[in-house]
Amino acid sequence: MLNQYETVFISTPVLSEIQTKEAVNKFKKIITDNGGEIVHEENWGLKKLAYPIQKKSTGFYYLIEFNAEGHIIPKLEVEYRRDERIIRFLTFRMDKYAIAYAEKKRKQKTEKKVEE
Repeated sequence: MLNQYETVFISTPVLSEIQTKEAVNKFKKIITDNGGEIVHEENWGLKKLAYPIQKKSTGFYYLIEFNAEGHIIPKLEVEYRRDERIIRFLTFRMDKYAIAYAEKKRKQKTEKKVEE
């Protein structure tokens, strides 16, 4: 059975835009190669961290929502740990309320863009 997951990772701020895209594509490929389906993705850009991590005070945030079976998560997290470009990550299974909330927020964002 497929569950819906959300993963957010923070990459080091010294990466170029091309290197950041390569990292994102690597993790998207891991998801899709293991039978997952990407539902939504967002680049949150460069943000200030709440506290320094590895002597860095900023990082590039990226969010991916995907449907997959549970066996993908350990593989994905091992790859996060192996990649020196990633300084933090968090993956969690979304319940029906989180899924509904995420869909509502996406809908509001698209409506806001249409108005502009």
